[in-house]
Amino acid sequence: MSKECARCSQKAALRRPKTSEQLCKSCFFQCLEDEVHQTISSSTLFKPGERVAIAASGGKDSTVLAHMMTLLNERHNYGLDLFLLSIDEGIAGYRDDSLETVKRNEQTYCIPLKVLSYRELYGWSMDEIVKQIGTKNNCTFCGVFRRQALDRGGVLERADKIATGH
Repeated sequence: MSKECARCSQKAALRRPKTSEQLCKSCFFQCLEDEVHQTISSSTLFKPGERVAIAASGGKDSTVLAHMMTLLNERHNYGLDLFLLSIDEGIAGYRDDSLETVKRNEQTYCIPLKVLSYRELYGWSMDEIVKQIGTKNNCTFCGVFRRQALDRGGVLERADKIATGH
């Protein structure tokens, strides 16, 4: 790897697979932010005044999404009403740590958080489902229920759109 960033001559930190450019950390972030903004703008993904739920699991993808959406919304005056939407599946010990991360994201990015549970949305938790159906295919059921829970949560919270990290 070349030792210099192709854009600013600082020490390169990585080579972008997309362009093969050697970039420092700052220039990489700027390129990424510019490309995401270009995609949002050229595709007219959002309109000013829209309420956008950011699906927040507490993992890397949703945390980066929350960062990118709040940053670009402020920097480019999208005029979006952003909020974090998190789903608690009701699996003992599974979501606790990641919900703490989502709560920290609420503070870090200064956007409201709504946590909805399977119990609130469906009247049962995933642990109760597993007691009935067993462990075979429970991940498949949970994945389907989770996506539907985000959709239901978006409707309950009057979101115009839901942004997901993957």
